[in-house]
Amino acid sequence: MENKQAPATKSARTKWHLYEIIGIILVFGSLLQLLFAPNSLSTLFDTIIKEVKPIVVDIFLTSEVGIAIIVSVIVGRILERLGFTDGLIRVFVPIMKWFQINPSVIIPSAYNILGDINAAGKISGPILVKANATKAEQKIAVATMIQSPQSFATFVLGLIALTAFGISAFPLVILSIFVPIIVVPFLLSRTIYRDTKRVELEELPRFTPNTRFLQTIFASAKEGAELLFLIIIPAVAAVFFFIGALKFFGIWDPIESGLTYILTFLSIEPGTGIVSILAAPTLAVAQLAELANTIDPRLIVGSFVLANSGLPLSVIFGQVPVTWAETSSLNEREVLEAAIIGMVLRFITACVLGYSLTPFLV
Repeated sequence: MENKQAPATKSARTKWHLYEIIGIILVFGSLLQLLFAPNSLSTLFDTIIKEVKPIVVDIFLTSEVGIAIIVSVIVGRILERLGFTDGLIRVFVPIMKWFQINPSVIIPSAYNILGDINAAGKISGPILVKANATKAEQKIAVATMIQSPQSFATFVLGLIALTAFGISAFPLVILSIFVPIIVVPFLLSRTIYRDTKRVELEELPRFTPNTRFLQTIFASAKEGAELLFLIIIPAVAAVFFFIGALKFFGIWDPIESGLTYILTFLSIEPGTGIVSILAAPTLAVAQLAELANTIDPRLIVGSFVLANSGLPLSVIFGQVPVTWAETSSLNEREVLEAAIIGMVLRFITACVLGYSLTPFLV
């Protein structure tokens, strides 16, 4: 039998595979590059490192953003242990029962506002599974979570920025953060994700764990550190690796110019909008408050709405799919699709509120 299989294996190996062709091109391309432009490879690495280092080191390792992620996981687990999830379920059961949706879909949004988007997925994914939420309902939960600020720090700094511009925060916060938690599940359940079901309170289990309080605190601190170093930082580094490569090949500047034009058209301040999209919304809203005298106030409403979302893109394309694929019934592709849908809805919300609310608030 071995003799019969050998010719077939040999024949298959002699055929050229697509990636072998690409590999040969890369080999000869690298040799030519070393011959005619020996410094280009080192320049490429230097460009990428300069792009990755400020985000990974300056923002996530040495600033309060990294610590905030660990603290937010601790806060989220403590809230869960103190019955926050069960209390939230009781509040939203009547509303979601009317919509014929499992009420657990709003849990990630609440943990998102109070903690961090990564902690929200880590905590809420298992809760949705325990609540027997369908795959469609889990996707609704992801898309709805993207409508909320991805950390409590972003929300607080955003309020400070609004105060600096003399903008009334109450109507904006209600319409941009709390209303979408109700509207988005209803909208998606009637259009894209229809496999939802009405759930009575009696059908849901209790979500408050029985772990000891000290164990909850120390275990959540460890969990937060693992989340930061094993998921968030690698995902951020991967995204900014590609941005650095695009800069090296001269492609990034046109992309950045296009983003500036689009964000201005959407009534979003482009400088801080790009920071929200690519780096950190927390940093963006902090910059808004610092630049109160130089930014057009008419662009602040849209900027606030965009920053108080699931951005940056490294979260949408890296951290959220990885976290939710580990903790829910969804695979990475399903999570990514739901997150992108949520992000599109958030851009629409920012544009609509930017144009409609600004005349009344500024």
